[in-house]
Amino acid sequence: MPHAANFLLDRLAPATLARLVPHLSVVEITARDIVAEPHQQVQRVYFPHSGIISSVVELADGGAIETGMIGKDGVFGASQALDHKMSLNLVTVQISGRASIVTSERLRALAAELPDFKAVLVKYEQFFLSQVQQTAACNAVHDIEARTCKWLSRMFDLAGPDLPLTQEFFAGMMGVRRTSVTTVAGELHGAGLISYSRGRLHIHNISQIRKRACECDEVVRGHYQRMFRADEADQENSS
Repeated sequence: MPHAANFLLDRLAPATLARLVPHLSVVEITARDIVAEPHQQVQRVYFPHSGIISSVVELADGGAIETGMIGKDGVFGASQALDHKMSLNLVTVQISGRASIVTSERLRALAAELPDFKAVLVKYEQFFLSQVQQTAACNAVHDIEARTCKWLSRMFDLAGPDLPLTQEFFAGMMGVRRTSVTTVAGELHGAGLISYSRGRLHIHNISQIRKRACECDEVVRGHYQRMFRADEADQENSS
């Protein structure tokens, strides 16, 4: 079943997923596409199979800083759909991929009918909020190399070792100067951890990247594992 490529959909009970499937469509998501505009109602909910969706804060000088990544382990738009809320920030596709989508109206109705589905959506929103809070703290106190490695680690988890990224775009998402990213990328390249050419970056040694990352990388991964993997263990023990 293609929808099971998204972790949240895959972890639903078969009967619950079967209720959702008639209302889900699979679409291509393309880099730089706008998923949601600031202060606009969210019309569609996205469960990525691949690629990365980014929530970004736009700045007065025309820049934008990423505050959170959503990939195959998550969902965008569910909390807004459940509470009739608008998107407060710009949400764009950072790396192309595929996603299952459902209208906000239909998701709201299904969540009301399926408590276990709603519980998964609410739990993911708690995780995403913790990711945003950790990013805010990280940007305030950690150096650029540690933040860069944290960012690469998260992207590796969601999109694998080959990433279509320019240094300019990378710097913009982190809210730092391109020269700073160029320096860090050069050091990582010199150490044999990454290579990059023509707008593509390849991660050669993710274990060493993670050793250089700040503590936020492990903290965010730990939040997710505690919130979702623990549930899997409970289900296995009760079966």
